[in-house]
Amino acid sequence: MAELDQLRTRVRGFLAQEIATGGFSPHCDPWLIGFDRAFSLRLGAAGLLGLMLPAHYGGGGGSAADRLVVSEELLAAGAPVTAHWFAERQFAPSILRHGTCEQKDEWLPRVIRGEVCISVGLSEPDAGSDLAAVRTKAERADGGWFISGTKIWTSGAHLADAIVVLARTGGQKHEGLSQFIVRLPNNDVSIRGINMISGVRHFNEVHFESTFVPDADVLGEIGQGWKQAMEELAYERVGPERYLSTLPLLQELILGLGKNPESSAALGEVLADIRTFRTINQRVIEHLDSGNTAAIDIPLLKTIGTNFEQSTVLTALALANDPLRTSAITAKAKELLSEAQYQAPSFTIRGGTNEVLRGIVSKGLLR
Repeated sequence: MAELDQLRTRVRGFLAQEIATGGFSPHCDPWLIGFDRAFSLRLGAAGLLGLMLPAHYGGGGGSAADRLVVSEELLAAGAPVTAHWFAERQFAPSILRHGTCEQKDEWLPRVIRGEVCISVGLSEPDAGSDLAAVRTKAERADGGWFISGTKIWTSGAHLADAIVVLARTGGQKHEGLSQFIVRLPNNDVSIRGINMISGVRHFNEVHFESTFVPDADVLGEIGQGWKQAMEELAYERVGPERYLSTLPLLQELILGLGKNPESSAALGEVLADIRTFRTINQRVIEHLDSGNTAAIDIPLLKTIGTNFEQSTVLTALALANDPLRTSAITAKAKELLSEAQYQAPSFTIRGGTNEVLRGIVSKGLLR
């Protein structure tokens, strides 16, 4: 479509200007490790955030396809998008679908301007991969709820303005779960960092000690938290971040690459796979626009996409050691290669392990 092509040209122009003025330095996995509030604010000021959100909140009034175009270009450039990524990707659609008028008026314009960083509290220390086994509880209080429990592997909680918490308000398993917006910082919320082997901190353990949340910060209906969380996970599990997170590294390694048939074949396979993933993603975007967040294409894309991302690190190592290179790899390529090697093991875990997602796909096929 001509409109999407124009949007892509516009994003590339913005990124070219950012790079020319030293606005950012490219990184692999930039949607998790690229935290830069100033960049997100500039992106919002350029009108490149919230393109799928209604115009009367300041958004673009478009579809998920518009966000896909912007996301592809940002990830391909290795731009630092962490500060707004979770807020725009899954929090804003959830607020739009389930939030009160007051919540929409407060949060959506801030997301669109790139002002707000949101974290998501789902996983727990003793629940393993069974999200329905959460033990964090929310107990009724005068004018709100008291939340007690612990969340783990919570991305960016130490930098966030709020965390969306899935907590049990009654019932068993999928029943009786609800969502709450806990504003940060909060004296009754303690956040302990979990460092990567590289020493860099992205993940956290978050403990809630009778943390009061007013009724105004309940997200959606009490007891509907499981359904809402599954919808949000659908947005989390798709998108170009599942197959473009290592592209900045490959682009840097191509510099000085010799005419080696083996390296050319390896690059050809990567490009062919990316083309395939983009085709699947287009279909997934259609599902999301129609409200079908249970389509099996969603966990399928996440599973095969993150496997591909891990394999590209091996491809990158082969390209770095190509005996026919015309020049040594750049210092930036070495930095990106090290970064990708540290990040790659987590690709197939965060957002749902491959084992869990394969089970979802299998059940969907049987149905």
